[in-house]
Amino acid sequence: MNYSACTSILIGAKASLDGSVMIGRNEDAKAAWPKHFVVHPAKTASEPVSFTSPDNGFTMPLPAQAAKYTATPEWTTKYGVFEESGINEYGVAMSATESTYSNERVLGCDPLVKNGIAEEAMVTVVLPYVHSARAGVKRLGQLVSHYGTAESNGILFADQREAWYLETGAGHYWVAQRIPDNAYAVVANQMAIQVVDFNDPANFITAPHLQEFVAHNHLNPHNDRFNWREIFGTQDQSDLYYNTPRVWYGQHVFTPQVAAQPQSFDLPFIQYATKKLGVNDAQDYLSSHYQGTPYDPVGAGSPADKTRFRPVSLAKTQESHVLQLRPDLEPALAGIHWLAMGVGAQSVYIPFYAGITQTPAAYRLGTATYSPDSAYWVYKLVSVLNDAHYHATQALVSDTQKQLRIDLRQLVQTTDAVAQKLTGLELATYLTTQSTKAAELGLSRYRQLAAQLITQATDLGPLNYHQDLNL
Repeated sequence: MNYSACTSILIGAKASLDGSVMIGRNEDAKAAWPKHFVVHPAKTASEPVSFTSPDNGFTMPLPAQAAKYTATPEWTTKYGVFEESGINEYGVAMSATESTYSNERVLGCDPLVKNGIAEEAMVTVVLPYVHSARAGVKRLGQLVSHYGTAESNGILFADQREAWYLETGAGHYWVAQRIPDNAYAVVANQMAIQVVDFNDPANFITAPHLQEFVAHNHLNPHNDRFNWREIFGTQDQSDLYYNTPRVWYGQHVFTPQVAAQPQSFDLPFIQYATKKLGVNDAQDYLSSHYQGTPYDPVGAGSPADKTRFRPVSLAKTQESHVLQLRPDLEPALAGIHWLAMGVGAQSVYIPFYAGITQTPAAYRLGTATYSPDSAYWVYKLVSVLNDAHYHATQALVSDTQKQLRIDLRQLVQTTDAVAQKLTGLELATYLTTQSTKAAELGLSRYRQLAAQLITQATDLGPLNYHQDLNL
C-alpha cells in the first residue's frame, strides 16, 4: 500500500503550560481509509506467544506479560495492523510514523530487510511491553538491529518525564534523541535528527556499531561531526515542496523571531518556543494549512502559491492525535489520548483517558465505504460537505469546533476533579464513562453540523437559478 507523509510534534515538560510531555502526529494515507480506536486489555499468556505480520510475514516471539493500551488500528489488516498510536497502563505513549526519505547510498550499503519489522507492527510489539519512554526506545532499537527493516521511519515516545524521537535509516541502523525539557520539535517525513553525541547516553541512544558502519562505507561527509540527517537523509526537490515547508511553518508559528525560509535545509531539529505550549497549540499545528501565509490552499494567495507546498493537515489524513502525559497524576488519569478522526482541520480532538477499559462502539466501526454509524465517517462527512462549498460553510464548521473545544475542556476539568478521589475499578469505570460522554458529545454535534451543511448546500448547486421574486 502506498502511504503518504505524516507530520509530528514533540513537546518537553518545561516547554508546556502545565508540565505535560506531549507527542502528536497526523496519520495520512488515502482520502477514504477509516481508522478504528480500541483498548487492548492486559494479558498474561500461559503458553508462548508470537506476532506475525499479515502484510510481510515478519514474525517474532512476544513476552508473556502484556500491558493494557489504547491503539488506533486500520479498518482492515490486509496491509498490516497499523495500530500507530496509543498510551499503555504505565503511562507510556508511542506513535509510529510512515516512511521517511533516506539516502540511497546508505541503503546500498545496508540492504533493506523486506520481511523485517515495519511501521505497521511497531506499536503492537513494543508499547504493551515497556514501562518508560526510554525503555520503548531501547526495545524498538534492539528489534530493528536484530530483525532489520525495509523502510525508514520516525517513532515518537513519551512518558510523564521525557519525550524521545527515534529514526531508522532502513536496514539495521537507527538513532534516538531525547527532546530537551524546555524544547519542542516538529518533523515532516524527512530525517530530522542532526549532530549525534555518542558520549551523551542520557540524550542519545544508537544502534550498535553505527559509527563503524558509517566509517567503513565512507558515508560521512564531515571529519569533525556525525550529522545523522546529512548521512542518512535526503536533500532533493521533493523535500523542498513536500517536507521542509511543514517544519518551517511549525517553527514560524512557535518561534517567529527566528527568520527562516520554507525551503531551507538548515531548519533545526530542536527548537525553542517564544511561549509555553499547551495541548491546543499542538492540535492547532497538526490542523494547520499555512494560515496567515500566501501558501494557505484556502487563503488569499495566488493560485501558484496556494498549491506550492503540501500542507500539514490535508484530505488524506485518517486521524490526528495528541498524546498528553500530565505530571503528578497516576498514569490512568495522567494520560489523555486526544483523537480527531479524519481531517484535523475539519474535525475535533476528543479526550480519551488512558485509564478507559473500552471505546465507544462508533470508534470500532467503519470500512472503506461510507457508513453513518462509524465515528471516522461522521467526521469525514463534514469534511466532504465543507470542501464542496468551503468559503460558504467554513464559519459554521469553525464555530462548532470552537464551542466543542470549550465544552470538552470543561469536561476534562470536571472529570479530573472527581477522578482524583477515585481508585481501582471505580476510577476506570468513571474515566470510561466520561470519555464516552466526550465522544458522544462530539459525534452528536457533528451529526447536527452535517445536517446543517446538507441543508445549506441545497441552495449552492451549480444548476441553481436565482430569479427576481418580483417577476
